[in-house]
Amino acid sequence: MLKITPFLWFDTRAEDAMNFYASIFPRSKVIAVNRQGEKVMSVVFELEGQRFMGLNGGPMFKFNEAVSFFVGCEAQQEIDDLWAKLTAAGGSPGRCGWLKDQFGLSWQIVPNALGRLMSSGDAASSKRVMQALMQMDKLDANALQRAFDAK
Repeated sequence: MLKITPFLWFDTRAEDAMNFYASIFPRSKVIAVNRQGEKVMSVVFELEGQRFMGLNGGPMFKFNEAVSFFVGCEAQQEIDDLWAKLTAAGGSPGRCGWLKDQFGLSWQIVPNALGRLMSSGDAASSKRVMQALMQMDKLDANALQRAFDAK
């Protein structure tokens, strides 16, 4: 069976990133830290069942918004917690549920209900949800629901 594993290129902080992400997501585990002498070369870890690999490859490549990690959340408290933790220590909020963490990785923190609200078949309601979403940084599931329900 094929398995796709995101491979993340860090300058020198792959182990720091792995430990940071493992501290945020409840179902996470550190699988391996591979060293060459005293220097960490690569790491392997899991977040919520998804395996990741990280490499300390040097400063040649930087992360950008062309790739992001989409995290679906059931409750507003999950959105609030993840948003606060991922933007801490040098991360930055973005628009429409996007943010960058302190390592420059982009994340989308999104209520699972958004898909249902956007694809309900009620074009006017979906349009109101999109208009509300476009005004937000961190997404507010209750405000999106209110926009959907408005008449």
